[in-house]
Amino acid sequence: MAVPVFNLAPNLMVSRLCLGTMTFGEQNTLPESFRLLDQAFNAGINFFDSAEMYPVVQRAQTQGRSEEYLGRWIRERNVPRHSVVLATKVTGPSGQMTWIRDGPKCLDAANITEAIDSSLRRLQTDYIDLCQIHWPDRYVPMFGETEYDPTRQFVSIPIEEQLDALGRAVDSGKVRYVGLSNETAYGVMKFLQVAERGTHLPKIVSVQNSYSLLCRTFDSGVAECCHHERVSLLAYSPLAMGILSGKYFSPEGGPSDARLNLFRGKYSEGESRYNLSNPSIRAASMEYIHIAEKYGLHPVSLAIAFVLSHPLVASIVFGATQSWQLQEVLDACKVELTSEAMVKEIQMTSLVDTEL
Repeated sequence: MAVPVFNLAPNLMVSRLCLGTMTFGEQNTLPESFRLLDQAFNAGINFFDSAEMYPVVQRAQTQGRSEEYLGRWIRERNVPRHSVVLATKVTGPSGQMTWIRDGPKCLDAANITEAIDSSLRRLQTDYIDLCQIHWPDRYVPMFGETEYDPTRQFVSIPIEEQLDALGRAVDSGKVRYVGLSNETAYGVMKFLQVAERGTHLPKIVSVQNSYSLLCRTFDSGVAECCHHERVSLLAYSPLAMGILSGKYFSPEGGPSDARLNLFRGKYSEGESRYNLSNPSIRAASMEYIHIAEKYGLHPVSLAIAFVLSHPLVASIVFGATQSWQLQEVLDACKVELTSEAMVKEIQMTSLVDTEL
């Protein structure tokens, strides 16, 4: 069975599994990355996601390698450009990654344009199929934060300027479609409203937010917005950074090279959103693993099938550092949650999950 596909936008057919590349250049060497890309492409995955700041954890010495490895794979394997869909992301303001345009400090037109041009060079391509804003140029609770604090708002670049810069990239042929990432319902609607008012401003086609059995914040407000406005969800971290695979529940606490172990103390997103010292997160994770075992499924299959069953999910953005991990996800996309009793148990478990 081939990987199913989804029509994300006119003339943009993407596989419902999207291989994320944020480990390429840090956890994965160039030959390892090539082998994973070969395996994914040969299995029917045509959708690949990167970002100018990758790999993680972020360092000046490695920034941009993920895009470079992806671009080299296409060139050195002679992969026809039209046969793959390349998505990448423009880094939002942080002030911490000073090696990326001094922070970057904002998402003004100059920063967006420079980011796109640099990504094109690293990817060795003439165009990006989907260019996404990695996170908003304004304060929003992100990466595990759940409460909005209005005192943290800062002066931000108007959405009009951001969309204008993206629109110019579309008009010039550098970008085909645009999307958002780590966005709220407010942000999605503002980008849509601004696009409607402009003459050449592009409409966003997707939002790439975290979504999994352990993280369903998308359903609280963004889902309604995306449904009515026909914006698709690209669901990243469907395995909750590997927690839902069950590997961190071994007596040793998981492999030493697993991400949350390897980067302990350096990976704030994982440690805030999926901290297994939180009793509710730990209990929910273990219950999902128990449900999978009860119904004869691999925990990865349950987690992936759950996300793919969401009516607004166009594709799952997942990562893999090993061939067997990639194969587990490929196998999981063949699974459907047909048991009403199992679905009911999943929903009951979500009631005790504090990270909905």
